[in-house]
Amino acid sequence: MKRHERMNALLELLSERGRLDVAEAATSLEVSVATMRRDMDALAEQQLLKRTRGGAVLAPVAYDLPIRYRNGHQAARKHAVAETAASMVEEGDVVGLSGGTTTTEIARSLATRPEFAEAGPHARLTIVTNSLNIANELAVRPQIRIVLTGGVAHSRSFELTGPYSEMVLRQLTLDIAFIGVNGIDAQWGGTVHDEAEASTNRLMAERAARAVVVADSSKLGLRCFARVGGEEVFGTFVTDPSMDEAARREFSDQGLRVVTSAPSAAEG
Repeated sequence: MKRHERMNALLELLSERGRLDVAEAATSLEVSVATMRRDMDALAEQQLLKRTRGGAVLAPVAYDLPIRYRNGHQAARKHAVAETAASMVEEGDVVGLSGGTTTTEIARSLATRPEFAEAGPHARLTIVTNSLNIANELAVRPQIRIVLTGGVAHSRSFELTGPYSEMVLRQLTLDIAFIGVNGIDAQWGGTVHDEAEASTNRLMAERAARAVVVADSSKLGLRCFARVGGEEVFGTFVTDPSMDEAARREFSDQGLRVVTSAPSAAEG
């Protein structure tokens, strides 16, 4: 793993756990303790984390980390999850995408699928999103119609939330929506760090004929601050094959159809 990828991964781990000690982070990212100390010191200089005795905590400005700092951790698994999710979309669908690294991968997968990549007189796909970075990436593709919700921009996650965003969503119907979360368990469902983000993403799911929660297995068992929803909102959960059979049964017992991606090339 290159240094910038490792630092991205460190920041994502920190955003999920809130606090890390040096040894714990070094073990998770498979580097030496000395290397991890240097990485933490470098990120502290950028004010992206705050050093503590023996470790680090999130800096006040890093409550939720921008996607550019989060796309290194579990990248292969997220790509595999995204490919599986994107395969559920058919030409002509109206697709909802929340913000997040996995949903960004879904957007990229849809944009490069042959049946959606060909230019023509009409859009082959409509994507409704509250994510500024997804809209920015796809706006140059005339074969995909982009509908960006209004709302207040979250300075760290690039998502639009609030009453303006929800007002737009209430006027729309979607064929399928993919919602990313920061944590998920069978009893509590999908959760995120911000209550406004949770509210907007739940509404996007509710406006869809099919609502799919997407998360790689590193999010399993985590509960974050704000609940998006469980089986009352989502019909399907797409994750990677690292989920064990006991966890799969827990989600299935709650009424969620669990779909796992094929093993990524990085995992064999």
